[in-house]
Amino acid sequence: MRATGGDAPELVVAFLSELVRLEDTDRFVARRVTAVVAKEMDSLRAELHGEPWDAARHVRRKEVKAVTFHRLHVSRKPPRARVILDI
Repeated sequence: MRATGGDAPELVVAFLSELVRLEDTDRFVARRVTAVVAKEMDSLRAELHGEPWDAARHVRRKEVKAVTFHRLHVSRKPPRARVILDI
């Protein structure tokens, strides 16, 4: 999977939005993600490990509708992001 953005905050939103789309559209649940972020923090390549969503095995407590920019904060050192999800 690849994601791009104009800067680090856009990249975080694009990446998480793609994860939401995969679960929502393709019914894919990521269990482990390995990501490599470009030095410029404008793109990333991720390897996703997971499985198809199965109602018998997966509990859906809340559905994420969107990843927002509201109060989004990204820091490089230490690498962290605070993200608010629209549910």
